[in-house]
Amino acid sequence: MKYTSPQPSLYLNLLEHGGRKYIRLWHKPNPFLTKRLKEAAWMKYSKTYKCFVMHHTPQAIEMTYGHFQGLAQVNTRYLYRPKRLRPDQYVPLLADKRQGEPLRKMPELPVVRLQPLLVEGGGTVVGITFKYSGHLHGRLRQSSVARWQKELKCFVIPPGGKAMRALADELQGAGWLWLSQELQVKDVTLMRTLWEQTYEKEKDYMTCPLPYLEKLFLLNYSMNTLRTYHALLLRFLNAHRERGLETVQAFTEEEINAYHRQMVQAGAYSCSFVNQSINAVKFYYQRVLGRHEVQLRNVERPEKPERLPLVLSKQEVASILSATDNLKHRCMLQLLYAGGLRIGEVINLKLTDVQSERKLLLLRGGKGKKDRTTLLSPKLLENLRAYYRQYRPKVWLFEGQFGGQYTADSLRSVFQACKEKARVKTKATPHTLRHSFATHLLEQGTDLRYIQVLLGHRSSKTTEIYTHVTSYALDKIVSPLDNL
Repeated sequence: MKYTSPQPSLYLNLLEHGGRKYIRLWHKPNPFLTKRLKEAAWMKYSKTYKCFVMHHTPQAIEMTYGHFQGLAQVNTRYLYRPKRLRPDQYVPLLADKRQGEPLRKMPELPVVRLQPLLVEGGGTVVGITFKYSGHLHGRLRQSSVARWQKELKCFVIPPGGKAMRALADELQGAGWLWLSQELQVKDVTLMRTLWEQTYEKEKDYMTCPLPYLEKLFLLNYSMNTLRTYHALLLRFLNAHRERGLETVQAFTEEEINAYHRQMVQAGAYSCSFVNQSINAVKFYYQRVLGRHEVQLRNVERPEKPERLPLVLSKQEVASILSATDNLKHRCMLQLLYAGGLRIGEVINLKLTDVQSERKLLLLRGGKGKKDRTTLLSPKLLENLRAYYRQYRPKVWLFEGQFGGQYTADSLRSVFQACKEKARVKTKATPHTLRHSFATHLLEQGTDLRYIQVLLGHRSSKTTEIYTHVTSYALDKIVSPLDNL
């Protein structure tokens, strides 16, 4: 009985190069197939991929079938296989099923902006603006609190938390309320409504308890801390919503630790996120529920990695500061660098905070509700005087285009635009100018204690981080490689 040897296989694989599709030809070592590939005029050998390639066209595939007919089997099963994409990050495999976020976001809705406006007679109303939507416009026309103001050409509501809560209820499912920073919310019920308006309210959804927010508010916690603690407690409660609020309030220390242990093991959350969650939940059980036996001592608090701050060179800072012709924008960026200010401290400056005679800037209510003074550069003071003569701000040192306080988002946009115009490739933010201020002072020989005071750090350990990024005296150290 005579057996015929099977024909060799020639595999066609998809190859993408330079945004175009090609076909990569692969086969097991076979001199005969290699010779036939060289004879095909529509194929070329690629030194980059170390194989024969051809254009991804039906004509090229048809000619390949004819060229190898009776000599080899042309296999296209890898050519049309769907592309498999791998995630850029690790995918944790946990013991339980709670791997995702316990809160789901609603689909995107139109943003309804609320901003205080002055009316004739000295009164104040809250103006409502939005990108035109017939559905939203119809809701507002039927509203019990909003009315059309002909003079202002927009819908308005009276100031106060009661009217704003009613508006939020009437616009639920149609739009999201966004408050300008001139509106300072003191109503914790309204705070909760605004902060939870983007979440899906399922049947067993658990809202953040009001006593929790009231306690934080009465203890004079900052608004950023209030919002952070609210979000973290809301996440904790809804991770156990099937068990009910009463059961959650009776949790043992071990049950609370198990929740945070799962977050640590997932590896998807930063160390700061986990530690803040522990603090938020601990505050709820100890300060609100009065359960001081819940200490959460056994939870594995992840150790925060010691990351060095990003610092720009003096040439990069100079390029960014000179990238704009707008005097107001240049003054704001110069303040970030010249005094080591945070972005919130710049927009909160008032005209009276510039103490030109003492060459000082007075910063009120900075991070941690601390007041401090910092440097006022003579060069910056000259620019600020020119800015004042041109813009004539009334209360805030930097005011928006239509009055009122300048916004942090606008300042971030200004910085990014200047960075791109200056062609600085470093992934910097406005806060990077504060890091650069401290590092450059240290490189000039300024004592670390003075830098600590200028930055407003409570502990010198916080300021010592800049000793690790400075190039001061490093140029005097010779690498052992250079002595070989």
